[in-house]
Amino acid sequence: MKNLFDIIPSGFFNCLSSGSNNRVYADCLLVIYEQYEREITYRISRNRIRDALSYYLLENHIHFLEQDDEQKEEKDYNDIANSIIRKFCSKEIGWLEEDNDDATYEKHIIMTEPAIILTEFLQRLIKPEREEFSSYIFSIYNILKNTEQWSQDPYVDGLKNIYRNARLLSKSLKRLATFIKKIIERMVKEESLESLTENLLEYCDGSFIREYARLTKQQNIHIYRSFIKAKLDEFSGDSEINELLVIGCALEEELEENEAKEHVTDMIQMTKRFLSEDYDRIMRDIKNKINIYLQIAIGRARFLRNREADMRGNVEQAIRYIVEEMDTIGWKDMVPEEMQELFTLDKYEFIDTGSVRYPRKPQTIKQDNVIELEEITEQDIEKARIAHEKEAYNPYAKEKMKAYLENLMGEKAAISSEELPLQNKRDLLCTLSAVAYSSDNGFSVKVSEGYLETNQMLLRQFDITKE
Repeated sequence: MKNLFDIIPSGFFNCLSSGSNNRVYADCLLVIYEQYEREITYRISRNRIRDALSYYLLENHIHFLEQDDEQKEEKDYNDIANSIIRKFCSKEIGWLEEDNDDATYEKHIIMTEPAIILTEFLQRLIKPEREEFSSYIFSIYNILKNTEQWSQDPYVDGLKNIYRNARLLSKSLKRLATFIKKIIERMVKEESLESLTENLLEYCDGSFIREYARLTKQQNIHIYRSFIKAKLDEFSGDSEINELLVIGCALEEELEENEAKEHVTDMIQMTKRFLSEDYDRIMRDIKNKINIYLQIAIGRARFLRNREADMRGNVEQAIRYIVEEMDTIGWKDMVPEEMQELFTLDKYEFIDTGSVRYPRKPQTIKQDNVIELEEITEQDIEKARIAHEKEAYNPYAKEKMKAYLENLMGEKAAISSEELPLQNKRDLLCTLSAVAYSSDNGFSVKVSEGYLETNQMLLRQFDITKE
């Protein structure tokens, strides 16, 4: 078995090590790679590479390379760019190769194959590509469906391609099952119920949910699994196809006949096992994790709704004194009837006697303060009334959500998620708020199996019952 450093130069990764201008060198490698994107080969004039690097150095104000004594005195960007090219072309690094054109004698820069692979790896680290999981399943189905596509070479065009797609799907789903926590954690790191709700909506409208929905709905493996399994059994049972597979494997992989036969059998069995057993186990794990993390999000929403109980207790105490004083002066005779709802302050919905706090040391009044009161005009009163009404209005309040559910349920004792209107974001907000306030409003929510897909949104099915 070959070692990695038998293939690449010994200093291949030196430019990316700490303390070696690694940030500059990594950017320069990406800049060079970008120059080849519209070319038909990885071979470009040296002057073009130098100019691209000079522009990068100028744009980032890099006058010299740190910890490089030879470059600290240099101020010319072309000189620094040339030194970077020489470094990358050195046998120790081996990222680039320099060549002369036989016709024009112009110098060209060639990007080596290991350097191309390294650059593409850096690009994927910076911005990972989003995979379409369902495409792997459909590719396997499509290959097996079109027999003429692989009839000439069943191993290279058929089995090897099928096995490759199954392995890629397996790796992608394993990565998803491992890192899905980070995907869902982004929507629970919020500081308010409103921002958490908006994040939930963004998550429901996001690309991950759409891809996961396609994997479980439109491109569900159960639609294709029986056909794929039957075709793979045909590969094993048909002596003519099996013989062609063994011959193709022996030639392609450079194996002996017995080794090729064993390799073909392993590929067929491993593909069948993944599609029939491992796939279901991975998908169950992903489903369970989604349920767990969404329950965490619901718990966080409830926490955000009920947090700071001590502060509410203090506010309740202050409101009680205000109400007593207002009753003493007969405020109802002073305020128009249509405005009296704005001053109904004695609804003790969140009172917590354990959260009331008193000053440890009574404050003493040392001197009198005289404050001149400004007379409020009718216009000021009207502006204040409109501002209070606007501030106090909450379309998703607990009472409104209770009336919302009672109106939908009518005479029924229960209602399922499929019966709730979910045509737009407002409907979804009403549903989420109704579920969040369900226990306070005298309803119970029971989560059921399956998901509800509507308007590119995926929700866990549930039933709401009157207690």
